Parts: sequence; structure tokens; C-alpha cells
Amino acid sequence: MTVGGRRRDSGAACGPELEGVFRSVEDYYTDKLTEHGATPLGVDWSCQATQWLRFVQLLRICRFDTAVSLNDLGCGYGELATFLHQRYPRASVDYLGIDLSPAMVQRARRRHRGDPATRFAVGRTCQRQADYSVASGIMNVQLGFSLSLWEDFVRGILLDMHCHSRQGFAVNFCVSRRPDLRDDELYCSAPDPWVRYCEAELGCSVEVVADYGLGEYTLMVRPEHLS
Repeated sequence: MTVGGRRRDSGAACGPELEGVFRSVEDYYTDKLTEHGATPLGVDWSCQATQWLRFVQLLRICRFDTAVSLNDLGCGYGELATFLHQRYPRASVDYLGIDLSPAMVQRARRRHRGDPATRFAVGRTCQRQADYSVASGIMNVQLGFSLSLWEDFVRGILLDMHCHSRQGFAVNFCVSRRPDLRDDELYCSAPDPWVRYCEAELGCSVEVVADYGLGEYTLMVRPEHLS
């Protein structure tokens, strides 16, 4: 695929160092699930209210007046699927949740068994073309990795979401550091670098949503021809 005038691979970034990042992120969230179960703390969020508030922002990228397909990258135990069923009960959504952690996917399948339109898979990429893709929180937990390596990880995720989203994708980032954590434990960034990346490298238009009361923002990224 050609992006920004250059040939780019249509999957997440790879290589030995990034393999280590993926393994560490998988282990981190599997441990959280083991400790806290299928709860917001089990995916490193403080409570359901703020978890669902993030979903509201991410899903602003979607139109639900017609049938749509949606990738949920880093789906955890499937809470976004639960939110969709409650907030948009009449919507026709072909949902695929993808997570690095087999334990998360097992728990998500158990919670949503019997719903053929809601499926889950173990993986690190979106895996299929869909109308939209979303990711909540998966760029935040830096886990002590260097800034340059973590930002390679982020770029790979954004590129993959772009390549697998016909109508657009949405992601969130932390902007406020926590005093109880080291700088390399929680990734925080102003919007500008990632807006520039999505515009210049992916050829997209970007809307920044930052007015919802949390120390973060959401990027809504659409192909330029749809803006």
C-alpha cells in the first residue's frame, strides 16, 4: 500500500524489539485480568463511568443509521460490545474484537456467547477490512520502554488501523502525566505530533476531541476524500 507517497506495509510494525513490546503488553493485561477479573480495573481503567465515557468519544467516528462493521483493537474482555448493545440497541453492527491476550479473548467470548454478530480473535492487528476501527488505551502503558521504541509501536498501530478502516478510525491518548508514575510507565503526548503523522503520513483528516473532562484526548481520523 502507498501512503504519503511512500510504500508502506499494511500491518503493525515488527522486529525483535517490537516483539518484546507486544509480549510485555500482553503479559501486563493478562496479569490485570487475573488480578481484577472482567472489570474496568482488569483493563487498567479506574471505573465503568470513565471507561464508557471514552467509548462515547471513540464511537463519534461511526454512523449507525446503516449497517456497519467495526474493529475494536485491544478489546479486552469485550466491554465496548456490551456498551454498543446498550447504547445502540437497534444498530446493525458486525463487531470484531481483537486482543493480544488469549485470556482476554476467552473471557470476551464467554460474555458474548450466542451473539453471532459479535466475534473475538487473538491478534495484534485489525485482521480484516471494516468500515471503522477503534482502540481505547492501548497506546498508554509504556511499561518502561524507550520513548522512540514506544512511538514506533504507536505508529505501527495507527498505520494498521488506517489500512483496515474504510470510513475512519478513532484512538485516545493520555495528555496528563500522573505524579505516582515514572515518565516511561505512562505514555503521554500532546495531540500535534499524532495529528501531523495521520495527516502527512497517512493522508487523512483529523479531528481532535478533548473536551470530555479526562486527562486525555481522542483522535478521529478519516480518509481525506471523506472529510
